[in-house]
Amino acid sequence: MEEMLAQLASSVWALPVLFLLVLGDAFLVIIPGETAVTAFAALSVAQGQPSLVGVVAVAAAAALSGDVICYLIGRRTGLDRWAWMRRPRVVAAFGWARTRLDRSTAAVLFSARFIPFGRLAVNLTAGASRVPAPRYVLFAAGAAVVWALYQAFIGAVVAHLLPGSPLLAVVVSIVVALLAGLLLDAVLARRWRRPRPPAERDVVRD
Repeated sequence: MEEMLAQLASSVWALPVLFLLVLGDAFLVIIPGETAVTAFAALSVAQGQPSLVGVVAVAAAAALSGDVICYLIGRRTGLDRWAWMRRPRVVAAFGWARTRLDRSTAAVLFSARFIPFGRLAVNLTAGASRVPAPRYVLFAAGAAVVWALYQAFIGAVVAHLLPGSPLLAVVVSIVVALLAGLLLDAVLARRWRRPRPPAERDVVRD
C-alpha cells in the first residue's frame, strides 16, 4: 500500500486527479474533495511529492472553478429549473442562502466554503440573485484559498507528527480532517441559527 502511495505521489497525474476531485465536489457532495486535499498534503510532507505549494494552488483553483461554475448555473437557470431544486428542503436551503447573502456576501461565502451542501446552495443562489460577478469572484477566491490552506495544513501537520509512515499519516490526517469538518459544521450552523439583536437586523454588510 505504501508503495502505491509513493507511486501516486510521484505520478504526473497526482495534481490533475486532485483538481478533478475538488472540482467534482462542488456539484456532488459525495465526492471527497476535502479529504483528497488533506491526503495529498500528507503525502507531500511524507514523500516529498507532490509539491505542497502545488497541492494548495491546485486545490484553491479547483475550488474556485467549481464555485464559479455553480454561480454561472444559478445566474443562467435560476433556482427552479430542475425538479430537485423544487424539493421543500432544497427550497428552504435556497431561502436560507438568500437571506445570508443579503446580510453579508463575504461572510456567507467564506463560511459556506466549509459546508458541502451549504456551499452549493450559496453559490447557486448568489448567481440567481445577481450578486455582482466581480465582488462574488473576489470573495469566492479568498474563501477558496483559505479553505485549501486549512485542508492542506491538517495533512501537513499530521504527516510531520507521524514521520516514516506515509500510509498512517494519510489515514490519520483524513480522520482528523473529517472530525474537524464535523466540528466546524456544527459551530457554523449554530452561529447562523442564532438570532441577531434587533438593532442589527436591518443592517446589510459586505
